[in-house]
Amino acid sequence: MREFVVEADGGSRGNPGPAGYGAVVLDAATGQTLAEAAEYLGVVTNNVAEYRGLLAGLRAARELDPDATVHVRMDSKLVVEQMSGRWKIKHPDMKPLAAEAARVFPPGRVTYEWIPRASNKHADRLANEAMDAGARGGQWSPSASTAELDAGCSAGGRGSVGGGVDVVGAEGTEAAGPAAPEPGVGPAVSAAAAPAAEASAVPEAAAPDVSASGAAAPEVAASADVRAAKTVASPGWGPPDMGAPATFVLLRHGETPLTPQKRFSGSGGSDPSLSAAGREQAEKVAESLARRGTVQAIVASPLARTRETAGIVAARLGLEVRVEEGLRETDFGAWEGLTFGEVRERHPDDLNAWLSSPDAEPTGGGESFAATGARVAATRDRLVAAYAGRTVLLVSHVTPIKTFVRLALGAPPESLFRMELSAASLSAVAYYADGGASVRLFNDTSHLR
Repeated sequence: MREFVVEADGGSRGNPGPAGYGAVVLDAATGQTLAEAAEYLGVVTNNVAEYRGLLAGLRAARELDPDATVHVRMDSKLVVEQMSGRWKIKHPDMKPLAAEAARVFPPGRVTYEWIPRASNKHADRLANEAMDAGARGGQWSPSASTAELDAGCSAGGRGSVGGGVDVVGAEGTEAAGPAAPEPGVGPAVSAAAAPAAEASAVPEAAAPDVSASGAAAPEVAASADVRAAKTVASPGWGPPDMGAPATFVLLRHGETPLTPQKRFSGSGGSDPSLSAAGREQAEKVAESLARRGTVQAIVASPLARTRETAGIVAARLGLEVRVEEGLRETDFGAWEGLTFGEVRERHPDDLNAWLSSPDAEPTGGGESFAATGARVAATRDRLVAAYAGRTVLLVSHVTPIKTFVRLALGAPPESLFRMELSAASLSAVAYYADGGASVRLFNDTSHLR
């Protein structure tokens, strides 16, 4: 049975306003572009245009093979959640469109996934081309596009598509029902034989990582999906779509010789390199991230183990590595290289103080968790500003990664002792324009075994 990936998008320059959609059908095994579809719709809302894009993509896939299975990828949280059956469809303009989309393939043959806007550039570009053609009084045609995904969107960019407020989950906020498409403007579909080109952004340097408080487990944890979706309070409400967030995929470095022994390994110790097991872990994570294709930049801690891990991933993704001092591990002072039990035997009072207060420093003038937290928060702010709207792999250590998660959740400092972060594990935090953040934690290790 053939398997297709359908990527679809729609937008309105005004919401409601002049609108259009774009859709592309890909071969799931090869990534080859098999068909494109786009249409200028006249004056409708963003959400209606998105549903029309979904319909066009599903129909194009059915024309290619009515017996295929289809995985739909869209940056509309509303459409994905409604078509997955998790959110109710209340708006009268969208009920018939959703019902029609559900009938294109038999139940169970179509699955849905939310992706960031930055990962939906092909469909986005087609939607913009359709709206541009409508503005000129014409209609989109296959000659106006290519089968290859350009690094950027068409002249208007996504800002043109999302000119109105794209509301997540709040169907009732759409101002009016859709207007009929202009006469003579129908959907255009092209079959494409050329494979879709993968665009990758290239930043700068590399980095390493460390295990904190002796809590690192030898098990490897990595993720099946590193895209962070915006969370909403309930299925019936959601904030306006503020554009693609700055998404940090947080990768702990692979194992070093100290990791299985659960020894303190911070920024003030021997700075070990990866072990053979750690390099294998990094290779497998690199392969996993390459399959997803979402990482656009890599930033790493300056320590050897993180730089080595980042370098392995960067080589696989075709990216450069930027080194960021703020991602280094905590300095554990005189505890470096010791196990938790050894520290308890040699420095019991200092250890008890450290476990009781984030302001306490490890013996010998190490770095407190409060100081690490301030450093990581400042680093986060710089990186969010530098990588707005992009997905960035941060290769770091136990304490900084836990701190990213803690700060995003608004959890107290003592929560650091309640998290376990395995070697080569992945987590993700997405930062939005209003200052909000959402966290995703992963435990799938099947591809690393």
